Amino acid sequence: MKISKLFLITGFIFLTSCTSSEKQSFTLQNPIGSMKLEYANQFSVDYYENNFSLISIADGEKYLVVPPDNEAPENLPDDITIIRQPVKNIYMPASSAVDLIYSIDSLDSIFAVSTSQNDWSLKYMQDAMENGDILYAGKYSSPDYEMILSNKCGLAVESTMIYHTPQVREQLQNQGIPVMTERSSYEQHPLGRMEWIKLYGLILGKESEAEKVFDEKSSILKNIESAENTGKTAVFFYITSNGSVSVRKPGDYISKMIELAGGKYIPDSESLDVDENALSTMNMQFESFYSLAKDADYIIYNSTVDGGLSSVDELIRKNSLMSDFKAVKNNNVWCTDKNMFQQTSDTAEVISDMHKIFSQSKDETEFLYHIS
Repeated sequence: MKISKLFLITGFIFLTSCTSSEKQSFTLQNPIGSMKLEYANQFSVDYYENNFSLISIADGEKYLVVPPDNEAPENLPDDITIIRQPVKNIYMPASSAVDLIYSIDSLDSIFAVSTSQNDWSLKYMQDAMENGDILYAGKYSSPDYEMILSNKCGLAVESTMIYHTPQVREQLQNQGIPVMTERSSYEQHPLGRMEWIKLYGLILGKESEAEKVFDEKSSILKNIESAENTGKTAVFFYITSNGSVSVRKPGDYISKMIELAGGKYIPDSESLDVDENALSTMNMQFESFYSLAKDADYIIYNSTVDGGLSSVDELIRKNSLMSDFKAVKNNNVWCTDKNMFQQTSDTAEVISDMHKIFSQSKDETEFLYHIS
C-alpha cells in the first residue's frame, strides 16, 4: 500500500511516497523530466515521480495532474489546481479543442459544449448532439450551472473569451470544478495550436496516442517545407456587413500557414500599422485594403464568418472594386470551407491545400474550394 504526504520545509514543497519497505521524497521544485514540445509555447508540462505531472499555462495557471489511485498532496500553493484522473464529463466551451480530443478517440470524455448544434460544421459533433451524447450548456458567458453540476463535471476547458466574464470561472471553481483556459489561439506557429493535443493526451491518459497523431501531422508539414518556395502572394480576408475588410494580422497563425505553404502573406507588417491588442484580426477601410492587396496573386476568402461564396460575381457585388484585383482577373479566387477552423487536427492538411494552390497542383483540395 502506498501513502503520500506533503510537508513544507523552508519554502519547498515535498511529496513523500511510502511503501511498506521504502520511503522516498522529492520536491515539486525538481522535476524528473519535461514534455517535449516542438512548436507550442503557451503551455509546458513537468513530470514527477509516481506519475504526477505539473501543467503550467502561459497566463500563470498551474495544474497538478493526479493519476488514478494516488492521493492528491495536501497544502499545495493556492495557485495550483488539482486535476484528478480519470478525467470524465468535461465541459468544453473551447470549441477548437474538441477536434484534438476526438483525434485521440476521447470524444466520450466531453459531456457538454457552449457551441450549439447548428454552429458545428463537424459531422461527428452534429451527430453527437443530435443523439444527446453531448449537450448544449448555453453560451460560455451564461452556462447552465445546474446541468454542469448535476453531470459531475471533472474539468471545464474555457476559451480565452472567459477573460471577459471572470464571474463564470469563479462560479465553476466555487463548485469544486477545475477550470483551465485554452490558449492555443495565442500560438504563433500553426502546429503550435495543434500541439495542444499532447496536453489533452496527458490529461486523458492518452499521451502515446497524442504523440502518434502529432508526429503524423508534423511529417506532412516537413514534406511541404522541403519543397521550393513559390514566391506567390496571398491575401486572406472577408468583407464585413458595413463594407470594411477584416484581415488577419501579420504574424498571425494564418499568415504563418501561408508562408509555410510556400507563399507570402500580404499585407505584411511593413505596410500595415498593427495595433497591439490580443485580437488576431483587424478591420481596414476598403480603400486602404485595395491599395495593399489588389496585386496579390491569390485571394483566400474567409467563408467561416461571412458564409460561403459560390461565384466571383458574389464577391464583386460586395464591392465592385474587387473586379480590379489581379487574383480576380487571373481566376485565382479561393474560399475556406467552414470546417477549417473547427477541424484543428488537420492544420497540416490545410497548409498542404494552400501549397497545392500556390504551386498550381492539379490535386484536389479538402479545406479550400475554387470559385470562378
